[in-house]
Amino acid sequence: MNNNSLGPFYFDLTLFTDQGALRYLFFTLCLLLYAAIVSVNVVIIVTICLERSLHQPMYIFISCLSVNSLYGSAGFFPRFMVDLLSDTHLISRPACFIQMYVIYTYAAYELTILSVMAYDRYVAVCQPLHYHSKMSFSVVRNLLIIAWFYPAFAVGLCVSLAGCLPLCGNKIHRFFCGNWSVVRLSCVDTTLNNIVGRFLTITTIFLPLIFVLFTYLRILLVCRRSSSEFRGKALQTCLPHIVTFVNYSISIFCQLLLSRFEPDEINPLVFVVLSLEFVIIPPINNPLVYGLNLPQIRGIIFKILKIPKTVPAG
Repeated sequence: MNNNSLGPFYFDLTLFTDQGALRYLFFTLCLLLYAAIVSVNVVIIVTICLERSLHQPMYIFISCLSVNSLYGSAGFFPRFMVDLLSDTHLISRPACFIQMYVIYTYAAYELTILSVMAYDRYVAVCQPLHYHSKMSFSVVRNLLIIAWFYPAFAVGLCVSLAGCLPLCGNKIHRFFCGNWSVVRLSCVDTTLNNIVGRFLTITTIFLPLIFVLFTYLRILLVCRRSSSEFRGKALQTCLPHIVTFVNYSISIFCQLLLSRFEPDEINPLVFVVLSLEFVIIPPINNPLVYGLNLPQIRGIIFKILKIPKTVPAG
């Protein structure tokens, strides 16, 4: 098929409105936020790469989260900031599907990496004597290959199917391109797209969520039978992951719920917040949670940046 048979070559992102001079304020705020996301995630990655004592599975997975945050942010912020300053908000068909692929793989990678991290914490807490054998370098490598490869393939299949649809419209009522927003513009039956989309949702979102919940249920059962000291150490090592997991779960469920509604069916402010949450909050939340909460990473960052540690008075 050529582009003419597939419909319009440009999509119109209709959620952007004319903000007048305020557009420059919003652009500046977004630029500062994007710079902060890049800075804190690069600090986490560089810290873990340079410090040999952090070359352990848990910290490798944390650096992968930061890499994914940079990847997802790069797929959203540059285009979003251009649209804030532009009077027209047209995006070409190829650029739309590239953006869709990047944002969807970012979302799926986040969950698969969190699932791998949950397994790592499960082995560390529930099977500490077998940790080094079960989380060897080869095992970590294979887990990361699966965590990166499957979402790339599954999302690629879903996006390619959407790209083959002949479309009868070009209005996307979002700030960025989404699969369902494009599929609903189709001139033909979309049963196959719906089936593949549901399968993708189940395998890349719900199965990882169920697995993480299962691992933490097992950890909770082990902690109940252990000493208070053991429970304290387990909570300290698992708390950052729990915070990240809960935050992202809320973000992704809001996004799934939002995909089935039109902007005029929800309060405009609520719609904007929920639309942007999962591409803004996790990339800034993850490095802050791990960088500031884990003393191993925090201490190395202070050392690199030459920030003296505060000593309690007295």
